[in-house]
Amino acid sequence: MFKVIQRSVGPASLSLLTLKVYAAPKKDSPPPYPMKIDELSLYSVPGGQSKYVEEPRTQLEERISQLRHYCEPYTRWCQETYSQTKPKIQTLIQCGLDSYEYLQNAPPGFFPRLGVIGFAGLVGLLLARGSKVKKLVYPPGFMGLAASIYYPQQAITFVQVSGEKLYDWGLRGYIVVEDLWKGSFQKPGNVKNSPGNK
Repeated sequence: MFKVIQRSVGPASLSLLTLKVYAAPKKDSPPPYPMKIDELSLYSVPGGQSKYVEEPRTQLEERISQLRHYCEPYTRWCQETYSQTKPKIQTLIQCGLDSYEYLQNAPPGFFPRLGVIGFAGLVGLLLARGSKVKKLVYPPGFMGLAASIYYPQQAITFVQVSGEKLYDWGLRGYIVVEDLWKGSFQKPGNVKNSPGNK
């Protein structure tokens, strides 16, 4: 058993030795002159001047180029439209998600109120047969009345704000009509005969 251990230890101990190996120069004389990079086959430079020559376009490449030039205004328009509508769509999506969360956690009695308000809109649509103006006025009016029964505080605020806006729009319309009336019916010679200049 002692011989087996001795034989196995010997080759294993040789693998742990570190040896330095030095290369010795050849006894032949060195070449008389060193080689240049151009003389190596790996770095050979082709003779003459190189010139870039563009390959002629194929018919397919010509058609694709024409198609790209033809479609360029439309693609630019699509990109502009997309960049303008993207924020609006994101706002709409966020509003939809908020509405979905609200409907998932709706306060008690919300859905019956919503049903009554929707039914009032349907009644308004049924009563508005025959006239397009009635179809525009009756359903929102009936829905507004039903909503004001359930939400009186919000209805008062809405009426105040919308009343102010309607008054403002009416005042602007009156000013525009007055300017048009004065501009078209009063002539420069008739200014002396106007009631304010007596």
